[in-house]
Amino acid sequence: MKKQLTLNLVLPYLYIVLAIIGIIISFWLTYDKIKIANNPSYQPVCNINPILSCGNVMKTKQSDIFGLPNTLFGITGFSMLLMLGIVLMAGAKLKKWFWQLINLGALAGFLYFVYLFSQGVFVIHEICPFCFVIWMITPPILWYTTIYNLKEKNINPKFLKEKVRKGIIKHHADILLTWYVLVFLTLLVKFWYYWKTII
Repeated sequence: MKKQLTLNLVLPYLYIVLAIIGIIISFWLTYDKIKIANNPSYQPVCNINPILSCGNVMKTKQSDIFGLPNTLFGITGFSMLLMLGIVLMAGAKLKKWFWQLINLGALAGFLYFVYLFSQGVFVIHEICPFCFVIWMITPPILWYTTIYNLKEKNINPKFLKEKVRKGIIKHHADILLTWYVLVFLTLLVKFWYYWKTII
């Protein structure tokens, strides 16, 4: 009899795959950041056009936090996520408080993604393509960690009625898809002045 795919089975693999993507991108961006620091005229491969440009974004103050490149925090965070995925895949059972900490960490990462997204789109007016990949993998990390914790009652907000909780769990994919649609619509509308010239 085939095992039914459940979030409990899928979550470790989701963490591992997204973490590996995040680590690769973070290392690549760190390399480019170092190259630009040593040679301001260096052109990263992700400098595609006036809108999609890693190099210009890397030169802004938003590319650092506490005096360190964002990418170093990315390497650290995604490495921790990779280890978490491996531990879960090995069958580890984590305490309720630990899952709450994981959810809090995922929320912090997501909020920082929202900040960087808003800065890139509305302040810098450019998009780093590699950063965009990170933006795409951050929401499902938070979302499915939260869905798992809601299912397991690791988090149980009093304001969230049982009917609403079950609705969120049932329509998890639709809600995530709606988020992506809103992100892409934002990029389409904000940079339409450029997109329409290449259509």
